[in-house]
Amino acid sequence: MAYPTIDGPYGLRPVKMLNGSAYAGATRLYRIASGYATDIFYGDVVKLVTGGTVERDAADAAMTPIGVFLGCSFTDPGTSQPTFKQYWPASTVASDAVAYVCDDTNVLFKVAVISSAATTTPIVMADLAITDIGANVQMVDNTGSTVTGNSKIAVDDTSATTATFPLRVVDVVTDTKTSATAFPEVLVKWCAGHQFDNTTGV
Repeated sequence: MAYPTIDGPYGLRPVKMLNGSAYAGATRLYRIASGYATDIFYGDVVKLVTGGTVERDAADAAMTPIGVFLGCSFTDPGTSQPTFKQYWPASTVASDAVAYVCDDTNVLFKVAVISSAATTTPIVMADLAITDIGANVQMVDNTGSTVTGNSKIAVDDTSATTATFPLRVVDVVTDTKTSATAFPEVLVKWCAGHQFDNTTGV
């Protein structure tokens, strides 16, 4: 049987809940500051900052995520028309800009696995194994595409018990496996640093 080929990362995609039920598409609206000067792509991680707005959260050990960005809406400053976009274009001036964010801490996300050394183009795909279920993984912070609007962040192919790694591998994705032991996509959940779980607040 031929399996679909995963040829590149696509960010974090919510697919189901930790209890096994389907993800019903629930999001929460968070404000984006007018003129915020960083692109945010569909599937990127965002954090809540002082002032009640969200910004892109760099995928590293210091990240403090509130959730995953799933698009935005704002009044286009050029046309004065309501606009819905797959990604937030950096420096857009719009006082009504909002982000659609999947912020539930019990959502499982599908994510691609890439080489831990994949910091340049082209990105090198990799895989994890069933033995990695239950371990923690790091994220690789690639820049998304302004053509598709999609993120390119992924997880690397080195799992560990390190407490500061942001994601826990819950399962492997069998639909796209490249062999009986190699899985280029996994299901993950937040395991550390989520802003709804920490005790310090913003």
